[in-house]
Amino acid sequence: MTVNAILGALPRRTLQLVSSLTPDANLRLRLAPAPLAEPGPDEVLIRVEASPINPSDLGAMLGPADVAQARVQRLDGDMETVIPMPATAMPGLAAKIGQALPAGVEGAGTVIAAGPSDQARALLGKVVALSAGAMYAQYRVAKLSDVLVMKDGTTAEQAASSFINPMTALGMIETMRREGHAALVHTAAASNLGQMLNRICLADGIPIVNVVRSDAQVEVLHALGAQHVVNSGAASFQEDLYAAIAATGATLCFDVIGGGKLIAQILTAMEAAQVAKADGYLRYGSSVHKQAYICGLLNPAPTELTHSFGMAWGVGGWLLTNFLNRAGEQTVGSLRKRVADEIGTTFASRYTRAISLREALDPHVIQQYCRRATGEKYLIAPHL
Repeated sequence: MTVNAILGALPRRTLQLVSSLTPDANLRLRLAPAPLAEPGPDEVLIRVEASPINPSDLGAMLGPADVAQARVQRLDGDMETVIPMPATAMPGLAAKIGQALPAGVEGAGTVIAAGPSDQARALLGKVVALSAGAMYAQYRVAKLSDVLVMKDGTTAEQAASSFINPMTALGMIETMRREGHAALVHTAAASNLGQMLNRICLADGIPIVNVVRSDAQVEVLHALGAQHVVNSGAASFQEDLYAAIAATGATLCFDVIGGGKLIAQILTAMEAAQVAKADGYLRYGSSVHKQAYICGLLNPAPTELTHSFGMAWGVGGWLLTNFLNRAGEQTVGSLRKRVADEIGTTFASRYTRAISLREALDPHVIQQYCRRATGEKYLIAPHL
């Protein structure tokens, strides 16, 4: 079937979820029609079948809007969800006012039409993943360079989360190796990302210390085969943390909590483990560098540092986009290939529920997928 014939059998417009902010401090979510574009010479048309709701999606789509006050109104006969935005947040969101921004960072689907190039036509019928944005839509035109072709038999649901969490986990390991560390600490480790990171470490023989916040999460990671799991809610947390860091020699931490005392507690345990190995008194502490990277803000409170970890340490930010820009094309290509090869095992994701585009606008459903609950992850299926 020709491209024109395929496009002729499809709706002339596709629906996509867009987010906008009005000057009166209201966030608006709606399904906007967009023309169904024809793929260019090195492009393909994807029928989007699965797209996850990640924390980064919530940040871009909703920001600090008060979802508890979300309400539905009618706009030109269709549904629109209105959510009040705190007045204190408006100055930092000035650039968003008046723009209809398409949502959804990543997703997957089937190539149903292709441009005239041989490379594009070779992908017809293939399941591909994409992380170029605007994925909460029924259809998406994409460049060949942006798609990740999955192995035969891979479903769109399996491929949906093939970028943010897998590449973040691999990027953490690559950062560890490039900076000369031999082991690492990860917080909120029972999350989807944390479980992926553990599977990588088990496969690659990398020692990892997992910080969680409940006994139930300890059991989740032990069931995966994780050896060092410590509960930040336990009375013995600092002692348990020190023992795990001493056993692994971890000198690098990726922290997704951000605020509070946790980073200081981890750096303190790292320093104590290094000092314990030294011969004699160290006036300025260990000379072994200890590094903590903040890569999330589950706790928006200020980060508290107690300066109980010597003088060889650093705290900074880590962002996947920045890492990929520095890593180089060859490294990124190698990491992406590993994701495609192991999408059903190492990088498998599990979802709490699949929802339609229209359900994604329902205030009750919004409150559900905005909950920061370990093990809960929602998937948008645009053709439900």
